[in-house]
Amino acid sequence: MGPVDQRTIDWNDGAVVIVDQCALPGAHRKLRLETVTELIDAIQRLAIRGAPALGAAGALGVALAARRHEHASDVEREAERLAQARPTAVNLAWGVRRALAKLPSGASAVLDEALSLLDEDEKLCRQASGHAAELILRECARRPLRLLTHCNAGRLATVSWGTALGVVWHLHAAGQVEYVLVDETRPLLQGARLTAWELAEVGVPYRVLPDVAAASAIARGLVDCVVVGADRIAANGDVANKVGTYGLALAAARHRIPFVVVAPSSTVDAATPSGELIEIEERAADEVTTWGGVRTAPAGAPVFNPAFDVTPAELVTAVVTEHGPG
Repeated sequence: MGPVDQRTIDWNDGAVVIVDQCALPGAHRKLRLETVTELIDAIQRLAIRGAPALGAAGALGVALAARRHEHASDVEREAERLAQARPTAVNLAWGVRRALAKLPSGASAVLDEALSLLDEDEKLCRQASGHAAELILRECARRPLRLLTHCNAGRLATVSWGTALGVVWHLHAAGQVEYVLVDETRPLLQGARLTAWELAEVGVPYRVLPDVAAASAIARGLVDCVVVGADRIAANGDVANKVGTYGLALAAARHRIPFVVVAPSSTVDAATPSGELIEIEERAADEVTTWGGVRTAPAGAPVFNPAFDVTPAELVTAVVTEHGPG
């Protein structure tokens, strides 16, 4: 089993077991979560993150609740708490709903559904990223390819394999990747900490760059294609993803290079007509005003810290799911 096949989140003997993404790249450790409260804490502090992984967490969390509580009303209350843990990624509530629908058949049926969701995520991410790799090879004439990605959309953001980084695994195996430029992804550095770690693990050439240098790299002709994941895709094709994605899409459009979004179809929210209606999570000020426990802004400095932004559909070359480009 290669690194990209290893599960980021799984079920083991009555508990949810995750890779602690807050510890990387300094330490690779696993956490055992035995209650919904522990799971919610892990989600909110980003020990678990990435839309598909959150969908798995939602389903497994309902399985935890169903094993712990005798009454359906208690399980439903825990499920609602879990579904609200992070508002922007649609997969979390989707995973909760899918597992909760099996509650009338008992706790074992809930767990079976959650485990089925995990297996499906691996399969669908491989399919979606395979379709996206084929699209990028058609759209980009240069070989080998120079790709740019933002945040982390590899196995750490999914059950295993990944979405945007899944594309890299396909292309790298075919000898078609020169390098990947990795936005550091401020303020929590999911690119520098997590994506760079995954690329190094597989042996893909990469360079980390400041988010503010990405548009310049595109303008200088250092990028053939931008490829990213998604946390929610509206019915009209607008894409919510880690904040900073919108700026990349603008730069890609200006310099006429493809901007490709890769996600399983569970990330498509048909109930949300457009990106304007997607709730954007805002996170704590100290993520911006401190670094490593040291204050980097004046005490009491006002902060705007959205976790996500919305890229309009007209800037997206293609949204690619397991069904292919849409």
